[in-house]
Amino acid sequence: MATLHKFAPGGYAFLEGGFPYSQGVAALPGFTIVRTRFREVMPMADGFAAIEARLRAAGRPLTALCAAELRSPQPFSLEGFRDFNTGYVGVLERWGLYRDRLNPVARSNVCPKFAPPAQPGFFAFSYTVPSADAEAHGSFVVAGSGEWPEDQPFPDGIVARGDATPAGLERKARYVLATMRERTVGLGGEWRALTAAQIYTVHDIHPLLGPHFAAQGLTGIGLTWHVCHPPIVELEFEMDVRSVACEQVLDIS
Repeated sequence: MATLHKFAPGGYAFLEGGFPYSQGVAALPGFTIVRTRFREVMPMADGFAAIEARLRAAGRPLTALCAAELRSPQPFSLEGFRDFNTGYVGVLERWGLYRDRLNPVARSNVCPKFAPPAQPGFFAFSYTVPSADAEAHGSFVVAGSGEWPEDQPFPDGIVARGDATPAGLERKARYVLATMRERTVGLGGEWRALTAAQIYTVHDIHPLLGPHFAAQGLTGIGLTWHVCHPPIVELEFEMDVRSVACEQVLDIS
């Protein structure tokens, strides 16, 4: 299991991931996580500016940013994904988030099948705020993960690579669900405390509802299906989950 690091400047802990993002974040005692969704996808530079303004208005440092949900026009090649991540992480480094080769910010980055944005941008973000509620620090966000174990070679390591049949999707979903549960445990969270679960795929998930999602208790909280491709070509199925009590919509005209 990945190492859990305390990130005191942000008021949260994070599960160590790779260069682009952590595997998930959990509020430290005395803090809780707020999730904010933009009314419309904000291009990257505008999104970062809006996030900075929101944090300043809330009296929070830039280091309070703990999770990002991105949207891109279409899936990247692996090389294109790395190039995109370099620019994204560069901003996090300037904000004092990326330090000592560790990225604390959790993330998803998916590609809508319908009405995709013209350029990559922010769909939502999460940040920490102080809380007097003794139980509020239990909030957490698990980063998006597809069916590629990142310790395996790409693309050969993709689970059920090239198989979008019901049997192939079942294998992919089983792997991704196990990853979500493992990361939840790693963050010290409780699966039964989830407030949201998001699925990202363009394929039919209905055969998976009963034996997998309902069996895992996810349909009871209102499973959200975003008809999106994962961010890298050849990936077909991604998820993220969270336990966040406060969610809001930001309308920037």
